[in-house]
Amino acid sequence: MSDENLQPVFQIQRIYLKDLSLEQPNAPASFLEQEQPTIEVSVDVGSDTLAEGMYESYVTITVTAKVKEKIIFLVEGKQAGIFEARNIPADQIDPLLGIGCPNIVYPYLRANIADVITRAGFPPVHLAEINFEVFYQQRLQALAEANNAAPAAPTAH
Repeated sequence: MSDENLQPVFQIQRIYLKDLSLEQPNAPASFLEQEQPTIEVSVDVGSDTLAEGMYESYVTITVTAKVKEKIIFLVEGKQAGIFEARNIPADQIDPLLGIGCPNIVYPYLRANIADVITRAGFPPVHLAEINFEVFYQQRLQALAEANNAAPAAPTAH
């Protein structure tokens, strides 16, 4: 076996918009609102194994604009990528899919969400940069805390 076969490989196979939805439940009345809406943003990251050495990594963003409790608009987008990752140590695959790949995919999602909000008739919402490393660490910590807080499973007698 040559050294070439053991070289780490990481390649983007495809970046694509997996899902995009827009809701304006109170239009056209919402366009007459004088008050500035509050904007809430939620983020989620995930990945799936597609085949040996092939992975899908995705970022989902939900943007909700409200005036008081009335929803002005709600946009949800899921941007994904197919990535080839071979000869990468097993302990580095999860961080690659949870940090590296979302850093590649997220700028596309930001642009798509800003575009759909503008096309809906509203000023664009410019989403902030996300530190996916911090986001990844927070998810690991939350998972560890959830596992520690889980009640012990009953034992069969």
